[in-house]
Amino acid sequence: MGGGQARRAYIGSFTQAGGPGIVTAALDPATGALTVLAATDAVADPSYLALSPDGGTLYAVSETADGAVAAFSTTGDTVRPLGAPVPVRAEAPTHLAVHAGHVHTANYGSGSVTTVPVRPDGSLAPAPVGAVEHQGSGPDPERQEGPHAHQVLPDPGGRWVLSVDLGTDSVRVCSPDENGLMPRHEVALRPGTGPRHLAFHPGGRVAYVLNELTPTLTVCSWDPADGTLRPLAETPVLSAEPDGDAYPSEVVVAPDGRFLWTATRGADVISVFALDGAGTDARLTGSAPCGGRWPRDLALDPSGRFLYAANERSGDVTWFALDAETGLPRRTGAIDVPAASCVVFG
Repeated sequence: MGGGQARRAYIGSFTQAGGPGIVTAALDPATGALTVLAATDAVADPSYLALSPDGGTLYAVSETADGAVAAFSTTGDTVRPLGAPVPVRAEAPTHLAVHAGHVHTANYGSGSVTTVPVRPDGSLAPAPVGAVEHQGSGPDPERQEGPHAHQVLPDPGGRWVLSVDLGTDSVRVCSPDENGLMPRHEVALRPGTGPRHLAFHPGGRVAYVLNELTPTLTVCSWDPADGTLRPLAETPVLSAEPDGDAYPSEVVVAPDGRFLWTATRGADVISVFALDGAGTDARLTGSAPCGGRWPRDLALDPSGRFLYAANERSGDVTWFALDAETGLPRRTGAIDVPAASCVVFG
């Protein structure tokens, strides 16, 4: 957080679907409640957000056909643009990560990852310095006709940057340098699973890949020394076969490594997994309604005691108190945010 201000939540939304853009909300750390403070539509379709390490700058993708990334100052009750959005020279960026003086965007439409330098004041340089072009396809002719990068994130140690590709059923491991990212490994997952997002266990030796085209979670070992990701097991995220659509969207892990939660759109549920001490055994132990429709994102508050679902189609962000013994979420409140797509905390 910049300037020692109170805790904030930043909520992204799809402006073309009626969303307000980027919403700033105050966070009550005792109850988990959010109170809307302001919103800005300074960038179109800011579907995913990320904060700088010091919390003073917020970065947003513009998930449009042209594709861009924008920087905002977080000082005050509303975010303020730091320069114009920077084109990423790719289509439909869906995710981004801040790492080592750069912002990386995962570009779903183009199947690539773009790297944009960050200036000392938090603003973005006017042009990308590099891009990693994914190659390949998968067995689903409608969703996997080519690469679709869906997420980019650094590993816990900061040595590697991983990109998750729904179209190629794989995860790429890259090493960063001043010219962007250098691909080192590509890890194949089961064909047709459609990997969407990945989260690390706090121990730093296990990663969990959430699959969108099959409602499953793939548990992987992670070797931070050489950047090796190795699939160990795949487990369903739903207790029964779904009657209709079931598209998992997000996975988050408790700070203490005891629990993991996933959201599934269509089924509109949050699933709870108990993890063993090493994190390699993920056991589905329960579920709860997501509080709305089409949960696109899940996020934990900084304390790890409250869980938030950005429900895109019902237009709300719902929060839940988490049972300390079971990890089960209990709905405690919500705010209206049309076309909500993600939540991050500063």
